[in-house]
Amino acid sequence: MLDAEALARLARLTDLDPGLVLDDFTTPAAQHALATAELLVTGWGCPPVDRRALDAAPRLRAIVHTAGTVRHHITDACWERGIAVSSAAAANAVPVAEYTLAMILLANKRVLDIARDYRAERRRIDWTERYPAAGNYRRTVGILSASAIGRRVIELLRPHDLDVLLYDPYVTAEEARELGARLVPLTDLFATSDVVSVHTPLLPQTRGLVSRELLAAMPTGGTLINTARAPIVDQTALTDELRAGRLYAVLDVTEPEVLPADSPLHDCDHVLITPHIAGSKGGELRRLADLAIGEVEAYAQGRPFAHPVRPEVLDRSA
Repeated sequence: MLDAEALARLARLTDLDPGLVLDDFTTPAAQHALATAELLVTGWGCPPVDRRALDAAPRLRAIVHTAGTVRHHITDACWERGIAVSSAAAANAVPVAEYTLAMILLANKRVLDIARDYRAERRRIDWTERYPAAGNYRRTVGILSASAIGRRVIELLRPHDLDVLLYDPYVTAEEARELGARLVPLTDLFATSDVVSVHTPLLPQTRGLVSRELLAAMPTGGTLINTARAPIVDQTALTDELRAGRLYAVLDVTEPEVLPADSPLHDCDHVLITPHIAGSKGGELRRLADLAIGEVEAYAQGRPFAHPVRPEVLDRSA
């Protein structure tokens, strides 16, 4: 993520040892670095910044995370110390939202079905006769949660002739209208949407939120898209619906993350499974680095973070 250009930018802003990469805060090298560190730039796999790490870092005042969620390494001790924390979650939301938009449009157009049939039959077919409901005009898309990604998806849907519904218990009807969606109850979202896209964070109260009952309420031929976290959806119930041919799904996340070789989902025509690729990949990682370096620059210049993580909303965010 931090290529030579990114490291050079950081070096202009900070006193940086580009060869120092820590994955353990208890080593002598880490203890020596922490003793004078004012700011940490963290990434995936960062060890917890717990009380022991903070005791070794008396001058630490800020942490800039180059990825999304900070739940894995920012501890209560950080908030108690008053450490300012920033995350690149907003940058990572961009490719996930783009992936979701593409899948919504492809799902309504029945592209995967038509491509499969065309490959199998290899002849001219009246696709309108076979898939009379295919297309995106005036179709209904349901967004589950106005998270950073959910909001971005709604924004990307604006230019299209789609009716966008939203369920989010923390959003008012007026706020939903300003976003470009109509707020509806959870059951209505599933019962009336041609496509439902899941963007809620995985929290104790959202585990299994997309239940067998909600899936059964979806119109026949509807599509569920999940780019969030697999345990939000009852995967067994979804598998039953897919194998019965009643629903479709686009799953960028599964439980477990790599499905067993004998999972029935592998042989199901009604599901597209991708290996957690909706987030930043390849050249998109530079967007994360750019945001993080911008936050380091803000800190160096005495300005507040543009993308702060606020502890008071962590109970309902990723």
